[in-house]
Amino acid sequence: MQSLQLARAIVYIVRCADGTLYTGYARDPQKRADVHNNGRGARYTAGRRPVRLVYFEACGSAGEALRRECQVKRWSRMRKEALIAARGLRPHAAS
Repeated sequence: MQSLQLARAIVYIVRCADGTLYTGYARDPQKRADVHNNGRGARYTAGRRPVRLVYFEACGSAGEALRRECQVKRWSRMRKEALIAARGLRPHAAS
């Protein structure tokens, strides 16, 4: 896995307000989550706002990211939740 600075595309997972998961790829996953939250993202997330970025991984190319996105989309919810639990983003503790 590459660093985010060198990545050309990043696979991400957002958790929707209804608890469902949406997987996609983008150059900047946080900006893409913002687009989803503004209602201009995927049709799936438009009615399930707000969304929260819970996982991302860097890929070397857009093609690699698309293949990984397709792979993850085929996984069961349980497997995606395991991926998020193992390597997902951790909420920052309140100071």
